[in-house]
Amino acid sequence: MFEESQTAARSVMDRIAASRRSENRAAARTLIDVHNLFRIRLREHGECAQWAADTTDAVAAEISTALNISAGLAADYVFHARCLHEDLPAVGAVFAAGDIDYATFKLVRSRTSLITDDDAMAAVDAAVAAGLGRWHRVSPGQLRARVDKIVVRQDRDAIRRRERKRRDRVIEIWDSGDGLAEIRGFLQNIDAHLLEERLAALAATVCGQDMRTPAARRADAIGALALGADRLQCCCPDPHCPGSDRPATSPVVIHVVAEAATIDGAGTEPAVVIGTDWLIPAEIVAELARTARLRPINHPGRAAPECGYTPTQALVDFVRCRDLNCRFPGCDRPATGCDLDHTIPYTDGGPTQAGNLKLLCRKHHLLKTFWGWRDQQLPNGTVIWTSPSGDTHTTTPGSAELFPTLCAPTAAAAPAQLQSQSDRPAQQSSHCTAAMPLRRTTRTQNRTATIEAERRLNRHHREADERWQQQLDAITAIHDPPPF
Repeated sequence: MFEESQTAARSVMDRIAASRRSENRAAARTLIDVHNLFRIRLREHGECAQWAADTTDAVAAEISTALNISAGLAADYVFHARCLHEDLPAVGAVFAAGDIDYATFKLVRSRTSLITDDDAMAAVDAAVAAGLGRWHRVSPGQLRARVDKIVVRQDRDAIRRRERKRRDRVIEIWDSGDGLAEIRGFLQNIDAHLLEERLAALAATVCGQDMRTPAARRADAIGALALGADRLQCCCPDPHCPGSDRPATSPVVIHVVAEAATIDGAGTEPAVVIGTDWLIPAEIVAELARTARLRPINHPGRAAPECGYTPTQALVDFVRCRDLNCRFPGCDRPATGCDLDHTIPYTDGGPTQAGNLKLLCRKHHLLKTFWGWRDQQLPNGTVIWTSPSGDTHTTTPGSAELFPTLCAPTAAAAPAQLQSQSDRPAQQSSHCTAAMPLRRTTRTQNRTATIEAERRLNRHHREADERWQQQLDAITAIHDPPPF
């Protein structure tokens, strides 16, 4: 019985190991195919390095929609796909064989990213690939140390130093529910001290009868600081307290979409802050509405197209509140940072009306115009996208779940216009080069500048260490060593 159990366990373990290797091989295969797609687009259009929406953006857009991942993660795939073929082919072969996973490959690439000499990179690639076959059950920290040891033998200025936390300091804000948000991040020490002092000063501007705890006052002081106020509004029960008046603030605008009943205090539906996934409870919306600037949104219904290319402010407001964010698959750029796009181009007879207008961020607007994406818009705001590869993707307005009345059908474009849109061939980028905005610097130039800056810093630290060691050696040569 014991032997049978052991045999069964061994069989299960073999399947687990085989599945893991298959998973690794599939991940490597994904990068290989991403690189194949990149080469196809290069043959069609070239690198287009100076374009504001270059080949990397175009391929990342196709990958993000096909895999249902963010544009940033898709761009990461494109970057590592190129690294696998151009910089680390030997390590890539180990990856393709299933011996390492994607995380390990990315770690190796990160630790070798400052090498600029091709011969040095080839030597490091070969040495690390050989080592990966021998390094079993090592932690990420141990792997970093072993790769760094190989790198420093070839290029002493290519070692990655622990500067990332300071360089990549960040403040993150996300919704925690119930009308509250959480903040976390890293600041320079001096900035953190200044913020600490400023919050304490604002929290102390209320009278002694304020009902909030000191911690709550400090938290509310963040809002006063963001508004540019010179004091915190007092929440004491005295209606005649001079601090209870709303303090003067700088012109900061936050766009909130809410039902009319909620604003009047009679509704229970929450509001949404444009540019976030945050929902504001109805009671807070009613309180904010008393001092906010209100702008009603009117559904255009079956209204006829407007004259001219530029829509009226009322139509702009409706489209922004209906869509809430960029309508390209997977993009969540808020409405306030998007362009209004004619689905059927105005020059092709597309009308200026809600059924033919949608929001696109500038990058995806350029991708649609110059990289062969096609789209069809339905009267309820749904957009059906067709990628350059022929895949279809559908996006619905951001208000579909929150404010469904905004998605009631509007007047549709004429059937002949819809037909012309679906039959219109994908625009070829070679015909549009003159209109494509250009980058000030290319990706390659930006990356080269970043690498050179970090290498200069490494060289500075290394030379400082060498001078210190020389001074220490000189002192040791003069004085006898301690008797122990």
